[in-house]
Amino acid sequence: MMRREYLFHIRQTATILLLMMLLITGPDAIAQDRENQQNSRNLGKEAAGVNHFSFVSSKESLTMRTVPMENNEKQKPIKEARISPLPMSEMPEEWIKTLARLPGAGLKGAYTPVNVFGTLMHNPGTMGSFLEYWVTSKLEMGLSGREQELVILRMGFHYKCDYVWKHHVPVAKEYGASEAEIEAIKATQIPSGFSAREYALLMLTDELVEQRTLREDAWKKWSPELKPSELVDLISLVSQYVFFALLNNGLQIELEEPLHNIPGI
Repeated sequence: MMRREYLFHIRQTATILLLMMLLITGPDAIAQDRENQQNSRNLGKEAAGVNHFSFVSSKESLTMRTVPMENNEKQKPIKEARISPLPMSEMPEEWIKTLARLPGAGLKGAYTPVNVFGTLMHNPGTMGSFLEYWVTSKLEMGLSGREQELVILRMGFHYKCDYVWKHHVPVAKEYGASEAEIEAIKATQIPSGFSAREYALLMLTDELVEQRTLREDAWKKWSPELKPSELVDLISLVSQYVFFALLNNGLQIELEEPLHNIPGI
């Protein structure tokens, strides 16, 4: 009996409190609360088809509105070269003779890396000797032109250097690399399809870049594919394109117009 009276008093007290809230807040506030709840439910339904949210504020309220992601993405800023390249017309005569010895046509004519050469011209005392070493390496090292280009593309991939990548895609094709092989160079793990020797070159390149050395297991597995002189050539080639990749990335060297349509990394 006492328990029923106790529950009756609790319900009576709750009813009185509810009536007091209605008197204080008024029916409009409750209606607004119901509307807000409905809006929240509707927004939840919309969220599945919306890519991004942004908020706009006013003097009276803070309202959520939906903005499609594609209309709200910022375009990547165009980076300006940090050092202006010197014009090719100012290139020293001995440099011109050196670069004329470059094999093939992929780094000549419309595809000449004029902005790299123009940047190197700021240091004629040291870079002239480097260019002589670079061109001689391409001509005299034991790695074929195709093998060199596969390694160079892999270096461009590792260093995320579009300048190196886009300049050497035409050269790689000139030496017989297919579209599928070039695409495979961009894989984190090199797929099968290359010759045993080419695969060894690419794996040793990965090892040099990722480990800064050749660990014993990699040495035992891959070095037998190459002669001692070719192992030295590979390290020389990798080091050259560490320089070129860092030069391009660090100084934000601008890609020349004829290469803009070549797919990047």
